[in-house]
Amino acid sequence: MSDCIQTIQDYAFRSIGYGERLLPKGDYTLCEHFTLIGSGMIWNVYFAVMALLLGFFFATALALGKASPRRWLRKPSEWFIFLFRGSPLFIQFFFAYFLFLSLKQASPLFDGLTAASVGALIVLFLNTSAYSAEIFYGALQSIPKGDVEAADAYGITGVTRFRRIIWPTMLRLAWPAYTNEAIFLSHATTLVFFSAFPAWQQKGDALYYASYFADKTFNPFVPYPILAMYFIIFTLMIVGLFGAINKRLNRHLPQEARPKLRLRPQIIR
Repeated sequence: MSDCIQTIQDYAFRSIGYGERLLPKGDYTLCEHFTLIGSGMIWNVYFAVMALLLGFFFATALALGKASPRRWLRKPSEWFIFLFRGSPLFIQFFFAYFLFLSLKQASPLFDGLTAASVGALIVLFLNTSAYSAEIFYGALQSIPKGDVEAADAYGITGVTRFRRIIWPTMLRLAWPAYTNEAIFLSHATTLVFFSAFPAWQQKGDALYYASYFADKTFNPFVPYPILAMYFIIFTLMIVGLFGAINKRLNRHLPQEARPKLRLRPQIIR
């Protein structure tokens, strides 16, 4: 027990630069598996939370742009969504890294872009923005015309109509599908390990440490189930949080009319 406590103290925050510099060697214990893979989950949570927070607002802007009657707003939004939804996420990581590397060589101002904490986050942010924008656009198209006509009848127009009528209704309609996008994005963060973005000083994500143990022990049936367990816990946290928000968005509806969250995990993008 004391050895496990010491392991936790040594490796719990190793993925962000605190604790033992060297990885354990030989006689790998379950405590080391759980601690180091859990430490790597810090990065997966970081990528998912930051990409979702930033992507939520950009996706709203893209959805409004795609729904706009003005061509100069609609066409860029359509092409952005098509580009990032039409190409694999892994390929986006690959091209983004070499683009950022070229910018880094051109100017020291772009040095940080080749770090996974920045460059990979940008790719995830753009990718989830495109998928979320398509979800929000579909919700915008599904808003009952009667709601908009009623707002016009009461003299509610412009920004006030969007803020009080259109945006809340859009979120209410889109939220179940958006919850699935949040879950998929959390799983997609494991692709950062396979992308061109390097793990600086072995400060990798959860899959990085799971692969380390699998390579050293020649037994993938211990680290990978532990990794899956952590992601299941993370998924349950997302479901709980988004479920609470869904109830908040639909609090004005009768209980039987409130939509239920239906999780439809995607195997591939």
